[in-house]
Amino acid sequence: MHWAIFLLVALAYLAIEMRGPKGSDSRVFWTATHFWAGCSVLILSVVRVAWRSYRSPPAPLADLPVMQFLSKAAHLALYIFIIVQPILGILTVNLAGHPVNLAGLGSFTVIGPDHDLAKSMKTIHETLGNVFYWVIGLHALAALWHHFIKRDATLRRII
Repeated sequence: MHWAIFLLVALAYLAIEMRGPKGSDSRVFWTATHFWAGCSVLILSVVRVAWRSYRSPPAPLADLPVMQFLSKAAHLALYIFIIVQPILGILTVNLAGHPVNLAGLGSFTVIGPDHDLAKSMKTIHETLGNVFYWVIGLHALAALWHHFIKRDATLRRII
């Protein structure tokens, strides 16, 4: 599930960057792709958390306590992100007065419109998305550091 969520998060980021000007066919396509990717991330994230509550992750490799703490903090932040970010996106769309439209499945609304709150929610969603470019990048660098510098089994355990 790690790699499926990774690919879907990457697709969501790509879609939002590629969407094009308002009213264009490109924007409609990439916005729909962004919605699909985000909702799929949310579904897989819930499944992943349920799986983790049933089956514990592998024990951490021996390391300094500060490194183990940073690892746990980073993973917690990533879990929060992959659950909260799609929820914020759904709320942003709904608060702006629109349903989330998933082409082929229909559309859904979980909350009614509130245009003032929609602006704040959109800012939070976008800011969190920008912050997580860095968190995801650091996560990837840490995995590469473990693999190429420390030469331990951290990266091999998730492949």
